[in-house]
Amino acid sequence: MPKDQLIHFLIVFDHAKGELISDRSFDDANEALAAYAAYEEQFRDSELIEIVLIGSDSLETVKLTHANYFDGTVAVGKYLAGI
Repeated sequence: MPKDQLIHFLIVFDHAKGELISDRSFDDANEALAAYAAYEEQFRDSELIEIVLIGSDSLETVKLTHANYFDGTVAVGKYLAGI
């Protein structure tokens, strides 16, 4: 894969459990969008499921730029937002 080509990472986070449901990667943007749409449909009535599609060069970069999904702070931050 060329260095400048984006990989698409689909992150699905369950705030009720405080954990990732999915962190799939896709080389094809259309496949990533289809999977994103499927998760949006599946969880459309849930306010506690967060679905994010990120373009990046690697999972390591995503873990740096969106660390809160991987280190548990996103779960805590949602509860502290009202304080």
